[in-house]
Amino acid sequence: MPTVLELSGAAKTFTMHLQGGVRLPVLSGIEFALRGGQCVVLSGPSGTGKSSILKMIFGSYRCDRGRVLVHQSNETVDVAAAEPRRILAMRRHTIGYVSQFLRAVPRVPAIDVVAEPLVANGTPRAEARERAGKLLSRLNIPARLWALPPATFSGGEQQRINVARGFLPDYPILLLDEPTASLDAGHRAVVIDLIAEKKCLGAAIVAIAHDEHVREAIADAIVDVTCFAAVA
Repeated sequence: MPTVLELSGAAKTFTMHLQGGVRLPVLSGIEFALRGGQCVVLSGPSGTGKSSILKMIFGSYRCDRGRVLVHQSNETVDVAAAEPRRILAMRRHTIGYVSQFLRAVPRVPAIDVVAEPLVANGTPRAEARERAGKLLSRLNIPARLWALPPATFSGGEQQRINVARGFLPDYPILLLDEPTASLDAGHRAVVIDLIAEKKCLGAAIVAIAHDEHVREAIADAIVDVTCFAAVA
């Protein structure tokens, strides 16, 4: 499959505004490319910048230098230089992101939290809710809980809601930040299967997975983030 995502010379420095504007270089010279149907796992100790790389791809963090190229069917977009509205459009149609923590509007039912990305892209609400329900069932969230807001759920249940919301649309690029961190072995296996299915559909996946079993099960390639550590 063709290259879908490409990072070239990307770098990130944080400015510590509460410490007199001190600049803290974190990452520099990030280089890797990803084809459709491939999963790259970012490795390295905590604090080396793995989540920062995902946020640079998603457009939450701006690069100081370099490019983050998303190759779509008829064009290439540099996320590092794209306008905010273009980044928002890409989040609706092109790049999905499962973060470590669920962020949902209070009092919104869990099934609507999961279905919302489909509804936002024009899927009829009834169809979106039906598809969301099937995925919630697969992740062992019982139907009696679907009408409740996720804030009332346990940590593991909230993470499964998070996974369902991110996996429901067919994004060409999917970013996963420890999607199995708070899950037991049975639910980790379900997420591994979901990742395999997305790869079969041609999705390009960048993941962070500290669990060795999960990493070995999903990775087609591993990128050592310590190689990109910036020197102040």
